[in-house]
Order: sequence, then C-alpha cells, then structure tokens
Amino acid sequence: MQTIRIGTLEIEKTAALAPMASVADKAYRLMCKEYGASYLVSEMISSKGLCFGDKKTARLCEIEPEERPYALQLFGEESYYMGKAAYMLNEHRPDVIDINMGCPVPKIVSNGSGSALMKDPQTASDIAKEVVKNAQCPVTVKFRAGWDEQSKNAVEFAKILEQAGVSAIAVHGRTRTQFYSGKADWDIIKAVKQAVKIPVFGNGDVYDGKSAKAMYDFTGCDLVMIGRGSYGRPWVFEQVKRYLESGEVMPEPDLETKLAVMKKHCELICRYKGEKQGMKEARKNVQWYIKGLKGSARLRGRCSELVELSDLDMMIEAIRTENKDE
Repeated sequence: MQTIRIGTLEIEKTAALAPMASVADKAYRLMCKEYGASYLVSEMISSKGLCFGDKKTARLCEIEPEERPYALQLFGEESYYMGKAAYMLNEHRPDVIDINMGCPVPKIVSNGSGSALMKDPQTASDIAKEVVKNAQCPVTVKFRAGWDEQSKNAVEFAKILEQAGVSAIAVHGRTRTQFYSGKADWDIIKAVKQAVKIPVFGNGDVYDGKSAKAMYDFTGCDLVMIGRGSYGRPWVFEQVKRYLESGEVMPEPDLETKLAVMKKHCELICRYKGEKQGMKEARKNVQWYIKGLKGSARLRGRCSELVELSDLDMMIEAIRTENKDE
C-alpha cells in the first residue's frame, strides 16, 4: 500500500475520516479506525475555550493511542488565541494540528471562524502563521471550494496557506452556502492540487472503493477523506482499502454483522459519555445503521425511545423479526 508524508508523519494512502462536528466523536473515530481509516481528526477545539480553561474543551484534546496518526483540530478567528492554543496542544503530542476553515455552521461562521475565513484571506494567513510558529508538529488546514458559487477562491486560498507554512491542505469540494447539498466540485480539488506543492486531501462525494479511486484518479489528490459516506458504515474504509489494493468490490455486511457493529458502536459511546448521555447521542447513529433495512422508516421512530442499552437490545430483536425473511 502506498503512503504519503506530512513532515515526518507517514499515512497510508487509502481513506481518512473527515472531521465532522457533533458526529465524529471518540467512539465514532475508533470504530472507523478499527475498519481501516488511515488518519483521524478530532472534533473542533475552540481556541478561546482552550485558552480560558474550559473543561469540556480540554477533554476534546485527549488522545487515545489507537487513534494515531491523529490530528487535533482548532477553530477560531483571532491569530493570537489560535497561536496560544496551538502551543497548549503541544503537551498532548498530536501528530498534526489542523485548522478548521471550512465549517459552515452558522454559530461558527457568525464569529468569523470556520468557512467565514475564506472571505478574509489575510486573517486566515495570519492565523496559519501563528499556529505554524507555535506548533511542534505539522500544521494542516481544511477549507471549502469557497464561500459561494460567485467566490470560489480555493486555489488562491491554498497558495496563501502554503506561503504561510502549512504542511498540507484538505479541500471539501462544496461552498459554504451549499453546506452538504448538491454535488462536490472535484474540478476545484484538482485545480488546488495543480497549484501547490504541499499534499492535498480531497473531500466530498466519496462513499465506496470505486468513488475513492475515481477521486484519486481525477483530482490527483494525495489522500481521500470520507465524511457522510461513513454514516452507519464504518466498514467503508475497509471497502476502500480492498478496492485500491485489488480492485475487489466488497459487499455490504449481512444483517447480523451490521447489528453487531451498531451495538458495539453504541456501547463505545456509552463507555465514554455514560449510558444516559451516550444513548441520547447514539440515536442518530442507530438511524444511520438501520437505513435501508426492511421497516427502517417505522423503526426510526423508535430511536427517540432509546434510553438504555437494554432498549437497544429490544430494538435489535425487532429489526431481526422485521427482516427475518430477507
């Protein structure tokens, strides 16, 4: 299997898990890692939250050995706090510090963070320089095609960040105004790759081995990232790896395997967050796992009733009964 390098860090050139706020928590990341995700990124860490001692923010900086190679992702709109936060992250020894300049969520962009920075390249450059100066590991940046269709500035933005000293960049082929709708623009990922010398990660509309290879072939990117294509499908990373290695198309797992993976995922969430909070957060994951199963529309309504792991066991039996003839 081929590898890519970011500084001294070596990563398998298969598929990485894209950072996803409120989705890719520790349990989610570890499930994807188990199935072959070659690289993981943390949930968004507020630079100001870290600098001002917020305990919840500090917990997001914790790293499990199994997560490596692993990036801690910072967000913020002020270069001073971003630099200070990067320095503070050094004690956790991340393999990479990633800067979020792509999040489209209103509460993030309203403060000038996330994809709002694509409208302010100078501030973006200042932030990148401060993080690079204070980090003791490679620094990467994830951003989008642009703010909207009229301002797709990813190529120019990438050049500015390269000049600021970042070691790699990740491009989601949608604009901020698209959020996650429509089609990802692979042409702009290709254009970014051709415009810079540092590694480029491609993100958007990859959901299996064939689409991963298609992105590699079309864009020339150095690493493919999968986000929503992993919803309820952590095994997608194994499928990608197998296809890239041999051209073999792995089928989707059978029902019992899917149910076992779903249960393990929910148990992992509860281990890290406690059963009460864990099951509350597990509901969306269960909805993703059961998508496409017979009776899934009706079963989704039961997800709101999942309070304890025993409730999940009863739901699994209901799924088995519903799909016994499939």
